[in-house]
Amino acid sequence: MKPESGMICEAITGIMSEIGAIGKNKTNTSQNFKYRGIDDVMNALQPILVKYGVFVVPEILEQTREERTSRNGAALIYSICKIMFSFFAKDGSHVSAITIGEGMDSGDKATNKAMAIAFKYACFQVFCIPTEEMKDPDSESHELKPTPQLISKAQAKRMYKLSNENAELCKEILQQFNYDKSDEVLKSDYDAICNEIQDRVAA
Repeated sequence: MKPESGMICEAITGIMSEIGAIGKNKTNTSQNFKYRGIDDVMNALQPILVKYGVFVVPEILEQTREERTSRNGAALIYSICKIMFSFFAKDGSHVSAITIGEGMDSGDKATNKAMAIAFKYACFQVFCIPTEEMKDPDSESHELKPTPQLISKAQAKRMYKLSNENAELCKEILQQFNYDKSDEVLKSDYDAICNEIQDRVAA
């Protein structure tokens, strides 16, 4: 936070003296915990900000986005935003706070959520709003599809050795299991492929 001389410091201490605690009135039904929503923070702060003549200007400094997959196969957009929030007083003096927000959504709201989370925690920190505990602030949770576990290079070499270094036999059995290359094999299929190779060699 970078303070400037002027009315902003006095305004912030005045806001801090009036804001009080914001209760955890919402429930995350997926993970069963209470949290403070962004609307709770804005509803509590807005009239006090008006009283002290303070307004906020956000600026996204960095953003990353990636696509993930939920356990049920739905596409999810995951967004991380680094945002600077500048709190201005009537005389133009201001302080700035930089926070990180993360948001995930199956539609087009991932960035909106990330911005809301970043703003909520900027307000918590600038105005020292009391909190009982710091848990995930999102009101919804998404279960991600597990990352596939591939076999190691040593395991791939073992398959080749089991085939008596018969590349054609390895290729044929891999295709039987819907693989084109040994480095694509999942650990969950490894034992079955090895057993198949051994059976074919023995035959």
